[in-house]
Amino acid sequence: MAQGAGRTIAQAVAVVALAAAVTVFLSVAAVRHGFFDLQVYHGALTYWARDGGEIYDYLRPNTQYGFTYPPFAALVMLPMAYLPWAAAIVVSVAATVLASAVVIWWLLDPVARRSGWTRWFTLAVALCLAAAYEPMRETVNFGQVNMLLLFLVAVDLLRLLPAGNRWAGVGIGLATAIKLTPGIFLVYLLVTGRWRAAATAVGSATVATLVAAVLFPDASREFWTEALWNTDRVGELAFVSNQSLRGVVARLDPEHPSTIIWLLLVLLTLVVWGWRSRAAAAVGDQATGLALTGAVMCLVSPVTWVHHLVWLLPGLILLVDGGMAAPARSRRRRLMLAAALLGYALLCSRIVWSWEKDFTGVDGFLGSNTYVWISLALLLGLPIRRGATPARPEQPSVPLDPTGSAPGAAGVAQLAEQDRGASAGQRHRIGRLLAVR
Repeated sequence: MAQGAGRTIAQAVAVVALAAAVTVFLSVAAVRHGFFDLQVYHGALTYWARDGGEIYDYLRPNTQYGFTYPPFAALVMLPMAYLPWAAAIVVSVAATVLASAVVIWWLLDPVARRSGWTRWFTLAVALCLAAAYEPMRETVNFGQVNMLLLFLVAVDLLRLLPAGNRWAGVGIGLATAIKLTPGIFLVYLLVTGRWRAAATAVGSATVATLVAAVLFPDASREFWTEALWNTDRVGELAFVSNQSLRGVVARLDPEHPSTIIWLLLVLLTLVVWGWRSRAAAAVGDQATGLALTGAVMCLVSPVTWVHHLVWLLPGLILLVDGGMAAPARSRRRRLMLAAALLGYALLCSRIVWSWEKDFTGVDGFLGSNTYVWISLALLLGLPIRRGATPARPEQPSVPLDPTGSAPGAAGVAQLAEQDRGASAGQRHRIGRLLAVR
């Protein structure tokens, strides 16, 4: 017991030390954006709900930035218009932290159980490391909604779909109605033959959009006919923060970026994604499907700001998962853990900003698109985990075999037989004790 208490104290000290180190790192490396995007949301919703203006007419003072999400997002965010600014910040940060903790836990818990790690310690370390991750700290500092959308999608792919739940697809549908880009996960359901979940996702997105249209017909009309097509509201495509294939092409020729080259790259990327996603779904690896689709969304979206790259977190965590599942001291373990560490370190480093002013030349092409190369590497190289389907949550848990998977039918029968044998042995020993007495 003393040994266990000592271990707990050592782990607590390690977490405190890591948190302090991350705090120092953030004080030096993190850029303060003053919750810029949250200011846009808060200002637009206040202008719309309380000042009588049209939400898509609002622009943050002295900028070209306005509310760019569909009307259903405005409906979901509407309470913000009645919150003081400080309260809006607290709600935004708390929601992001909570959503991040849940998603990271869902992905890391199987690794912790299989590796024998203390589970609270694993989560605490992971949250500290996530705080240093540039896309995460940008999400928090801008007041963005990325992690909330990732949470909605993860509910479907990590919990409901593996369990065969009839509500699988609702999260993807709602995320798509809030912000259009998660609609790629609806395509994922179709590509992988999850027809019922795809229908549920389509239905959820449609109902949410129609509810917003009925409640706010003017805003809906303006969004779908004008605001959606106004690309000037989202920023410059060649800006180094745009870590998508469109950004790569735009930085090659900022004045005349080739739409044809971009579309060809997108088509090729989608073909690779479809092939790999089907392979992952065929063996029940929905977590890898989530990671692959998150990476492809970042690649094919016309605009992928750095804070959108929180969608790469599942891929980095699954690299750790694959490395820890490989035999100890094996080349595969070293390679996968090194890849996870390198990707994470680069995505903490702000390296792309070294070419913010000048992204010309070979070094500019390679360096200014570093995060794009990481997205491509995850899409092409993330291993597919065989037998990764988790047990349904409502089923009683069973011991895992040495590979980390639940035993098959024969294994279950063997466990039951062992249990019966153990029970018989216990009854025999009790009988002998009573006879002696």
